[in-house]
Amino acid sequence: MAKTRIATLRSLRPLCSKMTLIDTHTHLDSYARRGDLPAVLARARTAGVTAMVAIGTEPDDWTLHRDLAREHAGTVYFSVGLHPCCVGEGWAQAVAQIEAFWTAGVTPRPVALGECGLDRFHLPKEAIEAGKVFAWQRAAFAAQLEIAKRLNCPLVVHSRGAFRECVEMIDASGLDWARVVFHCFSEGAAEMAELARRGGRGSITGILTYKNADVVRAAAKVQGLGRLMIETDAPYLTPMPHRGKPNEPAFLRHTAEYAAEFFGVTLDELAATTTANAKAFFGI
Repeated sequence: MAKTRIATLRSLRPLCSKMTLIDTHTHLDSYARRGDLPAVLARARTAGVTAMVAIGTEPDDWTLHRDLAREHAGTVYFSVGLHPCCVGEGWAQAVAQIEAFWTAGVTPRPVALGECGLDRFHLPKEAIEAGKVFAWQRAAFAAQLEIAKRLNCPLVVHSRGAFRECVEMIDASGLDWARVVFHCFSEGAAEMAELARRGGRGSITGILTYKNADVVRAAAKVQGLGRLMIETDAPYLTPMPHRGKPNEPAFLRHTAEYAAEFFGVTLDELAATTTANAKAFFGI
């Protein structure tokens, strides 16, 4: 495969009418609050992105995403979880609200718990304060692992600078690793092999298309196409050729095109495999 051809994709190819993609991790709350969501969803459909999972990060977006999933049934699905960067001293009050999204009889129900996990990158600079916040993150993650195990639901993990701790905590929880995805996987091949050995997986963002992302490409190769799921993490991590602009679900098409070339398959084959994987994992 010509490496330069992969790196210089500039436009979307003509759509195949049967091709569908699922954005397994996106954040729709900012679009909804600005009134931009109808246009965002329309552009996604044009690009072949027919479904997406709106990811919960804190109580302020949980009910919003549920309402969007109800309004756009069959296109928008949602998760509920407390992001580590949203964890504060009162984390327990927020986490205590999570399980009711599955058990209170209100529909639709979430398709996953998360994103939750650990994040060292955004910790306070002062050492004592950083230690206190990271301890809260660990406690909040442990509590959400218990809920996920009790519900036997998929778990979406945010891990930044804390891969080993996340893996150890999931191991200790007894959660079924087949229900676990490390979103926005940006570790290396060895770490991906650790997930695969346990039965977990990593999902891939537009980072795959970046010139300096050899580590992520090596990890994707270790996991293989057969277990691949792709995501935008919009409005972040915009793929080439739109890097530098706000991301959105429609741009998943660029990551899919790049991944198809990378794995040496047609775009239709890439779309069929990743869509089947997403549907099976999230129960869509």
